[in-house]
Amino acid sequence: MNNTHSVVIGYVLWIFGFMGAHRFYYGRPISGIIYFFTLGLFFIGWIVDLFLIPSMDKSADRRFTKGSKDYNITWILMTFLGIFGAHRLYMGKWITAILWFFTGGFFLIGYLYDFCTLNSQIDEVNRNSRRL
Repeated sequence: MNNTHSVVIGYVLWIFGFMGAHRFYYGRPISGIIYFFTLGLFFIGWIVDLFLIPSMDKSADRRFTKGSKDYNITWILMTFLGIFGAHRLYMGKWITAILWFFTGGFFLIGYLYDFCTLNSQIDEVNRNSRRL
């Protein structure tokens, strides 16, 4: 079985879960956005998610492809250095990494886009690396 995501990182992000961080991490951008704008569904959904993280982790492990790019490393790079394009550099996306570096994550719009799509981007890179 693929182990693409970490329960430990999921729980660490849950601390900031009222902003949807753990939901974005597990590939659930729509509910992540809802959590972001409603403070974790008025903190009720955030508390419920404390018990749902193990199942979200298993779902993400089944959904996304393990490969040369580690999901956890990419998420950590994006979280702390994303506006500089470090996560894009790690994934081999040199042109957009340079663009992110000089424009602050393409004026934060690209950074927000990556927050919603990062799992899919990593999955695509891993699938393409397997074909080679």
